[in-house]
Amino acid sequence: MGSTAGPTGHIRRLVTGAIALLAAASLVTACGAGDGGPAGRGGGSADVRGVDDGATLTMWTRAATRPQSEALVKAYNASHKNTIELTVVPTDDYQAKVGAAAGSRDLPDLFASDVVFVPNYTSSGLFADLTERVDALPFAERLAPSHIKAGTYEGRKYVVPHTLDLSVLFYNKDLYRRAKLDPAKPPTSLREWDQHARAVDALGGGVDGTFFGGNCGGCGVFTWWPSVWAAGEEVLNKEGTEAQLSSGTAKQVYETYRGWVEDDIVAPGARDETGATWTGVFPKGKVGVMPMPSTTLGLMPKDLDLGVAPIPGPDGGTSTFVGGDAIGISATSGSADQAWNFLAWSLGDKAQVDVVAANKDVVARTDLASNKYSRADPRLVTINQLVAHGRTPYALKFGQTFNDPNGPWLTLMRDAVFGDGASVEKDNEAVTASLAD
Repeated sequence: MGSTAGPTGHIRRLVTGAIALLAAASLVTACGAGDGGPAGRGGGSADVRGVDDGATLTMWTRAATRPQSEALVKAYNASHKNTIELTVVPTDDYQAKVGAAAGSRDLPDLFASDVVFVPNYTSSGLFADLTERVDALPFAERLAPSHIKAGTYEGRKYVVPHTLDLSVLFYNKDLYRRAKLDPAKPPTSLREWDQHARAVDALGGGVDGTFFGGNCGGCGVFTWWPSVWAAGEEVLNKEGTEAQLSSGTAKQVYETYRGWVEDDIVAPGARDETGATWTGVFPKGKVGVMPMPSTTLGLMPKDLDLGVAPIPGPDGGTSTFVGGDAIGISATSGSADQAWNFLAWSLGDKAQVDVVAANKDVVARTDLASNKYSRADPRLVTINQLVAHGRTPYALKFGQTFNDPNGPWLTLMRDAVFGDGASVEKDNEAVTASLAD
């Protein structure tokens, strides 16, 4: 899912009407990196390192990923002849800016994207083909698979992972002890999660079992869908044009959340939570167990004894929503070899460990899940290891369907949890209609 500025991650309103990209696609293709264009077929030379010859490169990223992007760019500029000039764009303005730049053939050399919107850009011809370059990396098979999959179009690869944010369970070990729960044993199924939340809620005194963003479509896809995936089921068809959100497993998930609402197991404010303050509830130390963005781990109070666990399915299994940003070289860049030098470096051991892992962020490579920084905090290893098993859904109409506060997914969510759930089948049809629109 996509994030917005700050730790609220995947949650708030995202611009969904800015896909002027489709109209701009023909313009980019006409002037850009087709066979013999600036980037060439396969993104030019498959040299694994690219070129570091003192070029000045332009790069755009969303405000949501400012800290990670700035850290990587700063480290690269300090150690290379090339120079990256980074522009951080307000998250809500990002898609519109990319669409306008595509139409005027004025895209930067490098630009990142919320991974769920990457299919819009690849199908519109905005990225250069990086297939040969990516495949030549010695660790190509270890790159975050969900990001690579999201950036693959018609069998060709157009992006690499830039920043990763995963959905995981946070649980308060102090409250677990008080509720006579074993703090070393987090929930391994949605049923156990329900039991644990109820046990903690029974403590009373302002303590609540769990919390969720009930008026936030992004929160729902980010934290509810992993429970469906953990059961081995899908939420969308492969093409992203048909919803499967009324399955028996999906209904079990909704019923669990509805039970928490009906029995007052949820902290106050869930019904109206749009995502703006969603991640600010758990740090107060009064909630037992809830799904959170992994990027918030480093922002938790130092005196809060919390554990991290994968999100489980109704009867077990684990999964995660792999969000964050992927990055590629624009189809119109005249400096593809130099731009690739940055991308290849950003995925290398030194950048991933000494920049990304050192900042307690999720590494983009599965072979670096355990490193000198994460080993100091087993919770980070747990998070990093989930990358190999996580999912990033694919749908060209993702924004209008799932992020838009007026979209059909939020209607399904609210009917299923704050209503009686009787309209889930009908609501699922509306989601499918939006995806195929």
